[in-house]
Amino acid sequence: MTAESGHKRSLHVKKFGTFAGVFTPNVLTILGVIMFLRLGWVVGNAGLVGAVAIILLAKLVTLCTGLSLSSITTNIKIGAGGAYSIISKSLGLEAGGSIGIPFYIAQTLSAALYIIGFTEAWLRIFPGHTPLLVSSIAWIGLLTVSYISAHLAIKVQFLIMTVMALSLVSFFATPAAPVENSLMVGMFEDASFWQVFAIFFPAVTGIMAGANMSGDLRDPRRAIPVGTMSAILVTTVIYIGIAYVLNQIATPEELRSNQMIMVDKAFWGSAVIAGMMGATLSSALGSMLGAPRILQALSEQGTIPFSRIFKAKTSKNEPRNAIILTGITIEVALILGNLDFLATLITMFFLITYGMLNLVVFIQQSMKIISFRPTFRVPRFVSFLGALGCISIMFLINPIFSIVAIIVIISLYVWLEQRELQSEWQDIRGGLFLTLAERASRIAMRFPRHQVTWKPDLLLPVDEPKIWAGPLYFIRNITHPSGSIFAFTVQEDGSEAARKDLQTLMTPISKEGILVNSTIIQDDSFLHGARMVMQTLKGITLRPNILFLTLGGDKEKDPIIGQLVNEAGKQELGVALLRQHPRMAFGMQKTINLWLRDKSPNWHLAVLIALQLQRNWHGSINLVSSAQEKAQEKHLYHFLERLNDQARLPVTTEFHVIIAPFPDSLKIAPRADINILGLGEKLSFDAIRQAPDYTNSTCLFVKDSGFESALI
Repeated sequence: MTAESGHKRSLHVKKFGTFAGVFTPNVLTILGVIMFLRLGWVVGNAGLVGAVAIILLAKLVTLCTGLSLSSITTNIKIGAGGAYSIISKSLGLEAGGSIGIPFYIAQTLSAALYIIGFTEAWLRIFPGHTPLLVSSIAWIGLLTVSYISAHLAIKVQFLIMTVMALSLVSFFATPAAPVENSLMVGMFEDASFWQVFAIFFPAVTGIMAGANMSGDLRDPRRAIPVGTMSAILVTTVIYIGIAYVLNQIATPEELRSNQMIMVDKAFWGSAVIAGMMGATLSSALGSMLGAPRILQALSEQGTIPFSRIFKAKTSKNEPRNAIILTGITIEVALILGNLDFLATLITMFFLITYGMLNLVVFIQQSMKIISFRPTFRVPRFVSFLGALGCISIMFLINPIFSIVAIIVIISLYVWLEQRELQSEWQDIRGGLFLTLAERASRIAMRFPRHQVTWKPDLLLPVDEPKIWAGPLYFIRNITHPSGSIFAFTVQEDGSEAARKDLQTLMTPISKEGILVNSTIIQDDSFLHGARMVMQTLKGITLRPNILFLTLGGDKEKDPIIGQLVNEAGKQELGVALLRQHPRMAFGMQKTINLWLRDKSPNWHLAVLIALQLQRNWHGSINLVSSAQEKAQEKHLYHFLERLNDQARLPVTTEFHVIIAPFPDSLKIAPRADINILGLGEKLSFDAIRQAPDYTNSTCLFVKDSGFESALI
């Protein structure tokens, strides 16, 4: 099917407005099984004050979440899947999937919970019927309605809304006389405050029923905020009203022991039973509409296995394959399920989803980015309070289960990240970490750069990216794991081709997990451009601290290298000048000869680089010094031992003092894969080129910036 035909099909799909698509399913899901079968038990344990506190606390969480949901849906074009779509478009498919999968499970189990509630009401009238048979027949009926059409389901919900209204009128018109000693403050005889809260909380989780239908709404940006907030406010009044009446007309013992107290005390009990059946069926139907659409949205982005099967939709926008799988899962839950256990399990999953939704909004508010400009604005403390409240309540209800749930989500995130999912949209992750880095930079600017936090951050000039044959793996071994590289090239035209060549050149190092930045400087002089780079970078917080150069066979470039070394000193950069042996290269990458002179001020950077190589090569270090006279041998050994101790070098480090002129010392030094030497104030390029021939190895010449210390 072409994109054009798909677009035409979407135009002919009848979609829902605010009342039908959001308010009605939200209200009917919220006023469900918990209200009829457990609210009396809540009042009997908590008393009126405690019950109202539980209702308001639960509603506070959903109010904050509803406000956050309303805010973000007026900022982005929300797709199918409700909360999954929002989180995915904000934090990426991995985060969306890690939350969306448990959220789908929660919605699916909710349907089972509501069908069990319907069964309990049915058995009140027909106590001889088999519970599982009743549940299964109700399941088949609901599955049939949801399978045929969402529009049919919405029409059924309108009928149920009328029955619900009649049942509430019948209850509030109760002829029961007030009890003498109503319970204002409960003793929590059956369960603790948080256990009672956990069982009650699914009663308020219906705020996502409308958002889950986001792909079927005409105008989600308007419908979700208006419908959601209206449903929260209306149902809050109803719940508190029912709690007040129950506390007036029944004793605590009746409330705790009689699940059908609302039926027994109503003006017309049959109306309440009808309302109970209707509400539970409607809530189940709402979940059976929402859950498959979450599954379909997960599949549409390839987030879950068998996505090709479950992402399919009919011409009328019905995800029937997803409906079938959801229906099967519900039936399994009905066979195995327990009402209170399911309620607690669902509470955890919903709290995680709500917490993440609030967190997404809080993050975007905190970033203060121009792209976050919702038409429905809420204060930042609302989303923060919602996120904090969800996390806190989770651990207060059940700390162990909370930790397990978080581990499951992290595991899902890692699994999804390994699948390298490709989304059709951009998300805020890059901007989020950039914002964090910028704020960290502002804090870092208040403090001097301490030697104790030194790490290798290389400035790497590349003359011709397409033909540059520098030692990338060696550069990796100097910087891994915590260092970074800033690579640049200077081109007269600053062409896009050169930029791509440079990026391609640095890709292998980037894949090693090393932070790599690269840029093109447009200038007709390589030296002038390189100087501009060094001078500019000196003023930033996260700046390089080592200028890395290579010395080849072209002597015409020697003056440029000499001036770059001088400029590095002015800009407080250390220098590492590599002269690679044409045949031996880096040998076995095991042994490092570190040449040191007593009383030389230029050895800290050499020691630090040697340690980096030793760690990444899993090799050994030889401390080597040269003397003209035998009389100096003992003193130099003592110097090397003292430095070894102060610099905390590996225990395998060996000391070598060679009595010979320096050029001869290079020839008779211990065999090594690289020799690290100091770079003098006056550069002798001839001597630098000769050193690899003398040592039969690659040589690295190093010069301190004055801001390193190997003794810390």
